[in-house]
Amino acid sequence: MGTPSISRRLSEAAVALFDENGYEATTIDDIAARAGVSRSTFFRHFRSKDDAVFPDHDTLLATVDARLRASAADTAIVAVTDAVRIVLAHYVEDAEVSLRRYRLVRQVPALRDREITSVARYQRLFREFIGKMLDGSPDADLRAELMASSVVAAHNQVLRGWLRAGGTYDPSDLLDHAMRYVIATFRQLEQPHEPGSEQIVVATFSRSASPQAVMAAVEKHLRSR
Repeated sequence: MGTPSISRRLSEAAVALFDENGYEATTIDDIAARAGVSRSTFFRHFRSKDDAVFPDHDTLLATVDARLRASAADTAIVAVTDAVRIVLAHYVEDAEVSLRRYRLVRQVPALRDREITSVARYQRLFREFIGKMLDGSPDADLRAELMASSVVAAHNQVLRGWLRAGGTYDPSDLLDHAMRYVIATFRQLEQPHEPGSEQIVVATFSRSASPQAVMAAVEKHLRSR
Protein backbone atom coordinates (compact mmCIF):
# COMPACT_ATOMS: atom_id res chain seq x y z
CA MET A 1 0.00 0.00 0.00
CA GLY A 2 1.17 3.52 -0.72
CA THR A 3 1.81 6.31 1.73
CA PRO A 4 -1.45 7.96 2.85
CA SER A 5 -2.06 11.45 1.45
CA ILE A 6 -1.49 14.42 3.71
CA SER A 7 -5.21 15.12 3.95
CA ARG A 8 -5.86 11.53 4.95
CA ARG A 9 -3.09 11.63 7.57
CA LEU A 10 -4.55 14.83 8.98
CA SER A 11 -8.03 13.34 9.08
CA GLU A 12 -6.86 10.16 10.79
CA ALA A 13 -4.87 12.24 13.29
CA ALA A 14 -7.87 14.46 14.02
CA VAL A 15 -10.28 11.57 14.56
CA ALA A 16 -7.77 9.72 16.77
CA LEU A 17 -7.05 12.79 18.92
CA PHE A 18 -10.72 13.69 19.29
CA ASP A 19 -11.35 10.12 20.37
CA GLU A 20 -8.44 10.10 22.82
CA ASN A 21 -8.53 13.61 24.28
CA GLY A 22 -11.93 15.03 23.40
CA TYR A 23 -13.02 17.39 20.67
CA GLU A 24 -12.73 20.63 22.62
CA ALA A 25 -9.32 19.79 24.10
CA THR A 26 -7.74 19.04 20.72
CA THR A 27 -6.21 21.93 18.81
CA ILE A 28 -5.22 22.28 15.19
CA ASP A 29 -1.58 22.36 16.32
CA ASP A 30 -2.13 18.99 18.00
CA ILE A 31 -3.57 17.52 14.82
CA ALA A 32 -0.76 18.87 12.66
CA ALA A 33 1.86 17.54 15.06
CA ARG A 34 0.28 14.08 15.17
CA ALA A 35 0.22 14.00 11.36
CA GLY A 36 3.83 15.22 11.16
CA VAL A 37 3.08 18.42 9.26
CA SER A 38 3.02 22.14 10.00
CA ARG A 39 0.03 24.27 11.01
CA SER A 40 0.16 26.03 7.64
CA THR A 41 0.00 22.67 5.88
CA PHE A 42 -3.15 21.85 7.83
CA PHE A 43 -4.81 25.01 6.55
CA ARG A 44 -3.84 24.21 3.00
CA HIS A 45 -6.08 21.16 3.26
CA PHE A 46 -8.81 22.12 5.75
CA ARG A 47 -10.45 25.32 6.94
CA SER A 48 -11.16 24.02 10.45
CA LYS A 49 -10.80 20.95 12.62
CA ASP A 50 -14.44 20.13 11.81
CA ASP A 51 -13.49 19.80 8.15
CA ALA A 52 -10.80 17.28 9.04
CA VAL A 53 -13.44 14.89 10.38
CA PHE A 54 -15.25 14.83 7.01
CA PRO A 55 -12.36 15.04 4.55
CA ASP A 56 -13.76 13.12 1.61
CA HIS A 57 -17.30 14.36 1.27
CA ASP A 58 -16.58 16.70 -1.64
CA THR A 59 -14.71 13.97 -3.51
CA LEU A 60 -17.40 11.42 -2.71
CA LEU A 61 -20.15 13.78 -3.85
CA ALA A 62 -18.28 14.31 -7.11
CA THR A 63 -18.01 10.54 -7.60
CA VAL A 64 -21.72 10.07 -6.95
CA ASP A 65 -22.56 12.96 -9.28
CA ALA A 66 -20.42 11.45 -12.05
CA ARG A 67 -22.16 8.08 -11.71
CA LEU A 68 -25.59 9.71 -11.92
CA ARG A 69 -24.65 11.86 -14.91
CA ALA A 70 -23.40 8.78 -16.77
CA SER A 71 -26.90 7.30 -16.88
CA ALA A 72 -29.85 7.77 -19.19
CA ALA A 73 -33.52 7.99 -18.26
CA ASP A 74 -34.07 4.27 -18.72
CA THR A 75 -31.17 3.41 -16.39
CA ALA A 76 -31.86 6.03 -13.73
CA ILE A 77 -32.84 3.55 -11.01
CA VAL A 78 -29.71 1.47 -11.64
CA ALA A 79 -27.60 4.63 -11.42
CA VAL A 80 -29.17 5.69 -8.12
CA THR A 81 -28.65 2.22 -6.65
CA ASP A 82 -25.01 2.18 -7.78
CA ALA A 83 -24.47 5.65 -6.32
CA VAL A 84 -25.82 4.58 -2.94
CA ARG A 85 -23.53 1.54 -2.97
CA ILE A 86 -20.57 3.84 -3.66
CA VAL A 87 -21.35 5.88 -0.55
CA LEU A 88 -21.77 2.86 1.71
CA ALA A 89 -18.59 1.23 0.38
CA HIS A 90 -16.67 4.40 1.24
CA TYR A 91 -17.55 4.00 4.92
CA VAL A 92 -17.05 0.25 5.00
CA GLU A 93 -13.64 0.34 3.34
CA ASP A 94 -12.29 2.57 6.11
CA ALA A 95 -14.21 0.99 8.97
CA GLU A 96 -11.91 2.06 11.81
CA VAL A 97 -12.11 5.74 10.95
CA SER A 98 -15.84 5.47 10.22
CA LEU A 99 -16.51 3.95 13.64
CA ARG A 100 -14.44 6.56 15.44
CA ARG A 101 -16.18 9.31 13.51
CA TYR A 102 -19.56 7.81 14.42
CA ARG A 103 -18.71 7.92 18.13
CA LEU A 104 -17.52 11.50 17.83
CA VAL A 105 -20.54 12.73 15.92
CA ARG A 106 -22.83 11.30 18.59
CA GLN A 107 -20.93 13.20 21.29
CA VAL A 108 -20.20 16.57 19.66
CA PRO A 109 -23.14 18.80 18.63
CA ALA A 110 -21.02 20.77 16.16
CA LEU A 111 -20.12 17.58 14.32
CA ARG A 112 -23.75 16.40 14.34
CA ASP A 113 -24.74 19.67 12.67
CA ARG A 114 -21.99 19.21 10.11
CA GLU A 115 -23.15 15.66 9.37
CA ILE A 116 -26.73 16.83 8.87
CA THR A 117 -25.49 19.39 6.36
CA SER A 118 -23.53 16.71 4.53
CA VAL A 119 -26.55 14.40 4.34
CA ALA A 120 -28.62 17.27 2.93
CA ARG A 121 -26.06 17.70 0.14
CA TYR A 122 -26.42 14.06 -0.88
CA GLN A 123 -30.20 14.31 -0.81
CA ARG A 124 -30.13 17.45 -2.95
CA LEU A 125 -27.89 15.70 -5.48
CA PHE A 126 -30.29 12.77 -5.80
CA ARG A 127 -33.29 15.09 -5.92
CA GLU A 128 -31.83 17.16 -8.74
CA PHE A 129 -30.91 14.08 -10.75
CA ILE A 130 -34.31 12.42 -10.33
CA GLY A 131 -36.05 15.72 -11.01
CA LYS A 132 -34.33 15.95 -14.39
CA MET A 133 -35.37 12.38 -15.19
CA LEU A 134 -39.00 13.28 -14.38
CA ASP A 135 -38.96 16.73 -15.97
CA GLY A 136 -42.28 17.59 -17.53
CA SER A 137 -44.22 14.79 -15.87
CA PRO A 138 -47.02 15.40 -13.34
CA ASP A 139 -45.84 16.29 -9.81
CA ALA A 140 -42.18 15.92 -10.87
CA ASP A 141 -40.80 18.05 -8.02
CA LEU A 142 -42.83 16.26 -5.36
CA ARG A 143 -41.99 12.82 -6.69
CA ALA A 144 -38.28 13.67 -6.95
CA GLU A 145 -38.27 14.86 -3.35
CA LEU A 146 -40.00 11.71 -2.14
CA MET A 147 -37.65 9.46 -4.07
CA ALA A 148 -34.49 11.27 -2.94
CA SER A 149 -35.66 11.17 0.67
CA SER A 150 -36.29 7.43 0.50
CA VAL A 151 -32.87 6.79 -1.06
CA VAL A 152 -31.05 8.67 1.70
CA ALA A 153 -33.22 7.14 4.44
CA ALA A 154 -32.51 3.60 3.17
CA HIS A 155 -28.77 4.21 3.06
CA ASN A 156 -28.65 5.86 6.48
CA GLN A 157 -30.69 3.10 8.10
CA VAL A 158 -28.28 0.43 6.83
CA LEU A 159 -25.17 2.47 7.61
CA ARG A 160 -26.21 3.29 11.16
CA GLY A 161 -27.11 -0.32 11.87
CA TRP A 162 -23.65 -1.36 10.70
CA LEU A 163 -21.99 1.36 12.80
CA ARG A 164 -23.98 0.48 15.91
CA ALA A 165 -22.87 -3.13 15.49
CA GLY A 166 -19.23 -2.04 15.40
CA GLY A 167 -18.77 -2.78 11.72
CA THR A 168 -18.80 -6.52 12.38
CA TYR A 169 -20.53 -7.60 9.16
CA ASP A 170 -20.83 -6.78 5.46
CA PRO A 171 -23.90 -4.53 5.05
CA SER A 172 -24.06 -4.81 1.24
CA ASP A 173 -26.92 -7.31 1.16
CA LEU A 174 -28.90 -5.25 3.65
CA LEU A 175 -28.48 -2.19 1.46
CA ASP A 176 -29.71 -4.11 -1.56
CA HIS A 177 -32.70 -5.28 0.50
CA ALA A 178 -33.47 -1.70 1.57
CA MET A 179 -33.11 -0.41 -1.98
CA ARG A 180 -35.68 -2.94 -3.19
CA TYR A 181 -38.20 -1.10 -1.01
CA VAL A 182 -37.04 2.18 -2.51
CA ILE A 183 -37.33 0.83 -6.06
CA ALA A 184 -40.86 -0.34 -5.30
CA THR A 185 -41.63 3.25 -4.30
CA PHE A 186 -40.08 4.47 -7.53
CA ARG A 187 -42.30 2.14 -9.53
CA GLN A 188 -45.40 3.39 -7.76
CA LEU A 189 -44.45 6.97 -8.58
CA GLU A 190 -43.37 6.46 -12.19
CA GLN A 191 -46.90 6.84 -13.53
CA PRO A 192 -48.90 8.84 -11.01
CA HIS A 193 -52.68 8.69 -11.17
CA GLU A 194 -54.41 11.68 -12.65
CA PRO A 195 -56.63 13.63 -10.25
CA GLY A 196 -60.07 12.03 -10.14
CA SER A 197 -58.87 8.75 -11.66
CA GLU A 198 -59.65 6.97 -8.41
CA GLN A 199 -62.39 7.46 -5.88
CA ILE A 200 -62.18 7.30 -2.14
CA VAL A 201 -64.69 5.03 -0.46
CA VAL A 202 -66.01 6.18 2.90
CA ALA A 203 -68.01 3.70 4.96
CA THR A 204 -69.50 3.79 8.45
CA PHE A 205 -70.02 0.85 10.77
CA SER A 206 -71.29 0.41 14.30
CA ARG A 207 -68.70 0.00 17.04
CA SER A 208 -69.87 -3.56 17.57
CA ALA A 209 -69.04 -4.63 13.99
CA SER A 210 -66.30 -7.23 13.81
CA PRO A 211 -63.20 -6.69 11.62
CA GLN A 212 -64.34 -9.62 9.49
CA ALA A 213 -67.72 -8.02 8.90
CA VAL A 214 -66.10 -4.70 7.96
CA MET A 215 -63.74 -6.35 5.46
CA ALA A 216 -66.55 -8.43 3.95
CA ALA A 217 -68.69 -5.33 3.44
CA VAL A 218 -65.85 -3.36 1.85
CA GLU A 219 -64.94 -6.22 -0.48
CA LYS A 220 -68.59 -6.64 -1.52
CA HIS A 221 -68.82 -2.92 -2.29
CA LEU A 222 -65.62 -2.91 -4.38
CA ARG A 223 -66.69 -5.95 -6.38
CA SER A 224 -70.01 -4.32 -7.17
CA ARG A 225 -68.42 -1.25 -8.78
